[in-house]
Amino acid sequence: MFETVVVATDGSESVRRAIDVALDLAERFDAEIHCLYVVDEGDVASSPERLRGEMRDALEERGREAIAEVRESTNSEVITAIREGHPASVIDEYARDVDADMVAMGTRGRHGENRFLLGSVAERVVRTCPIPVLTVRQLAADEGETELSGTPERP
Repeated sequence: MFETVVVATDGSESVRRAIDVALDLAERFDAEIHCLYVVDEGDVASSPERLRGEMRDALEERGREAIAEVRESTNSEVITAIREGHPASVIDEYARDVDADMVAMGTRGRHGENRFLLGSVAERVVRTCPIPVLTVRQLAADEGETELSGTPERP
């Protein structure tokens, strides 16, 4: 069912569950795993001109660390890429380029009125990418983990 899975990471805690779920699915289907980190060109451009080079370098280093975390989470080979641009557009383009069957990414999973104000990269990818996108919400502190089978964990 899945031959190529793209895991989009920003190195944040909110993507950790998505990485675990995506790697589990990839392993179950013996799929090729791609890990993508996008240096947000908006973050670089919004920094003072004299600091842009340092900002880009720092973001690229964060990307290398985020990718290393994904690699350490699996025994499978992981094809990696760091790109620069608008994250949603780059994720979409990369997934098309590698002929992905699925894109996996995390979302912070806002509640209440804020859920309508996401404006997140995940939301843009879900709305624009023609490839299926699996979003995995970060759990709130008072929520428990569940297994992929849907059975809640018992304390």
